[in-house]
Amino acid sequence: MNQSDIVQQIENLPSNKVKFAITDMDGILRGKIIHKSKLLKSLKSGLGFCDVIFGWDSNDRVYENSSTTGLHTGYPDAFARIDLSTLRMIPWEDNLPFYLADFEASSVQDICPRTLLKRTIAKAEQMGFKAMMAMEFEWFNFKETPNSLANKNYAYPTPITPGMFGYSMIRLGQNKDYFNQLFDQLEDFGIPLEGLHTETGSGVMEAAILYNEALPAADKAVLFKFSVKQIAHQHEMMAGFMAKWNSQLPGCSGHIHQSLWDFSKEKNLFSDEQGMSKVMQHYLAGQIACLPYILPMLAPTINSYKRLAGGDWAPATLSWGIENRTTAFRIINHTVDATRIEGRISGADANPYLAMAAYLAAGLYGIEQELPLTMPATKGNGYQSKKNDKLPLSLQAATLQMKQSDLPKRLFGKAFVDHFIATREWEWQQYQKQVTDWELRRYFEII
Repeated sequence: MNQSDIVQQIENLPSNKVKFAITDMDGILRGKIIHKSKLLKSLKSGLGFCDVIFGWDSNDRVYENSSTTGLHTGYPDAFARIDLSTLRMIPWEDNLPFYLADFEASSVQDICPRTLLKRTIAKAEQMGFKAMMAMEFEWFNFKETPNSLANKNYAYPTPITPGMFGYSMIRLGQNKDYFNQLFDQLEDFGIPLEGLHTETGSGVMEAAILYNEALPAADKAVLFKFSVKQIAHQHEMMAGFMAKWNSQLPGCSGHIHQSLWDFSKEKNLFSDEQGMSKVMQHYLAGQIACLPYILPMLAPTINSYKRLAGGDWAPATLSWGIENRTTAFRIINHTVDATRIEGRISGADANPYLAMAAYLAAGLYGIEQELPLTMPATKGNGYQSKKNDKLPLSLQAATLQMKQSDLPKRLFGKAFVDHFIATREWEWQQYQKQVTDWELRRYFEII
């Protein structure tokens, strides 16, 4: 659209107010309601938004170890750019207009997650590739409200259904109003689902979002979590995307499907007459080579590594296999068009922009360097295989490995890597200060 068309579109919005949001380092949407006249003014100069959203953690505690933004900078406004192509109407809010924004051209552009993904996509396109991606989520649903869960001190939330019952038609029927509304309102909000089903675990669901180009795929993944939480609230439920909320139950994955296509999107470059094309082999080799040094972008929280402890459909080794769900990278090659890589390390707690940027940058690195795929495919149970290297088992170990390598800075730039590592070190420091229920039960009386 030209400028006059954009102005007319905004003026014709059904409401004088609009919502917009930016994703912080943890993948949390931070936003505002503004008058559409302010949106129109922002078309020329951008929209001021406090850069504290990159200067605090998921609980709004300001980082004390970041040089990019902090008390030493005074937390000034940065100028956000609202992406007008992301317009959608929120169906559960009387079709209130909604936009996504980022900091593509501002003082914090080097650390903005959405902007980082856009830079990585631009590199792919310079190399002649159109990156296609899709994210699928597992999450648990509880008969709770924010107040009821806080009153329980976040202990023993009540799942909406009991028992291990994957692919259950009975459970789908028992909560049909919620599940049908999820499917329909997500589509109305521009997040069409390929499928929705129960997983194994009390009250757990899995949804696969239809694949798209990488940026809108990441947008949809970010908005999926926001939307599910909003829709669940209408049914007096809470949706939980923690990687591992219960030690006795499987964790919540956030698998990412990836492929490279030509610009016309008519040819899948991951497939040829031999099966896996050279492009796909180099891409996969790059991901294997880079995975130990980008892991915090795929598993960003303390809790992430409880899911990766081994088994429970979450691989903890540097591995790949053809149609093997016990490996870090699963090759799916039933048909030429559907040939792709499923990255199985990322959890539901990952920031989709950072996770997709990490996978894509690693794959492109493999193509640039023409890395050979020397690691053999894992056959059988990858959890028990002793042939493949183990991944770091904690956020502290993974962050240290990322910090000690020059590779992440080559992939993402020094400014982003320095800031991101500081945020993960901060996360570990906050955890180290806590006394857990496990410690009390284990030591209080007997030590």
